[in-house]
Amino acid sequence: MPKPVRKLLATLEGTPDPIPPVWFMRQAGRYLPEYREVRAKAGGFLDLCYNPALAAEVTLQPIRRYGFDAAILFADILLVPDALGQPLGFHEGEGPRLAPIRSAPELASLKPSATQAKFGRVFETVARLRQDLPNATTLIGFCGAPWTVATYMVAGSGSSDQADARAWAYGDPGGFGQLIDLLTDVSVDYLSGQVQAGADVLQIFDSWAGSLPDDQFERWVIAPTRRMVEALRKKHPLVPIIGFPRGAGAMTARFVEATGVQGVSCDTSMPLAAMADLGRKTCVQGNLDPLLLVAGGEPLEERTREILERMEGKRFVFNLGHGIVPEAPPEHVAQLVELVKGWRG
Repeated sequence: MPKPVRKLLATLEGTPDPIPPVWFMRQAGRYLPEYREVRAKAGGFLDLCYNPALAAEVTLQPIRRYGFDAAILFADILLVPDALGQPLGFHEGEGPRLAPIRSAPELASLKPSATQAKFGRVFETVARLRQDLPNATTLIGFCGAPWTVATYMVAGSGSSDQADARAWAYGDPGGFGQLIDLLTDVSVDYLSGQVQAGADVLQIFDSWAGSLPDDQFERWVIAPTRRMVEALRKKHPLVPIIGFPRGAGAMTARFVEATGVQGVSCDTSMPLAAMADLGRKTCVQGNLDPLLLVAGGEPLEERTREILERMEGKRFVFNLGHGIVPEAPPEHVAQLVELVKGWRG
């Protein structure tokens, strides 16, 4: 019996399908009642991330329900600082809280040699998923990009403008660069371990890339991502890497060219014409507004058809411009997946 084609993997490798592969960021999450049940059973959010059986279960839930072409590992970008020893907690309604790192002594308190104890639990989740997923389903591993993870580590939480990290980068680029270098090296090891455990594709989430001017974007987004891609390609030459420089706008094409990623995820602010133009040069995914999943109905169908028509013939992966929001009705997700999978041009 021939091996089933993993549609997302084939598209990234240069063999697009007339019906594009479809998966969504945050496709495992609070909008699903079955996820909420498991989340309540797990206890805290980190407990869920570090429990291989439960993390694998919530990763599989949207695959069973919707038949997405890819599953993305259920984890969090802040598992890297947590594994490094930076105190981390998640509080309902408040988001993550970390003990801020803003100086050389605080940076020295991080322990790269200790990461494997926690990373090992994530690798076990990946191995379970590769065993339990349908053969035709691509498995995506991921991490946060060094710049984005650093913004949380420096501020001690999420922020609207990443001012603390930007101020450190301007005032002490050497010291801030040490943090970026550490995150780059540790993230390469983390992603490599996911590949060894069974991930087919990797995605690097740079959620706050758009907060930097072009010169800083080159230094703190492009340069570390390029280092990661080069290091991972030496270890795993056949594994495609998708970049997601959210908010990069006009810098997105430069990001693709300079980093060497095989695919790029486009956020909702990216004009459809610009995404289509980018799709002539590389594999693109995106960029449906997640709030259209809340609206449903004709507005959702109209924009979906417009995206599909514009991206026809390109190396294209249907996705959102960001993650599914908790308010999205599951039936609207089903409506969207059915529309994409039934697309005939």
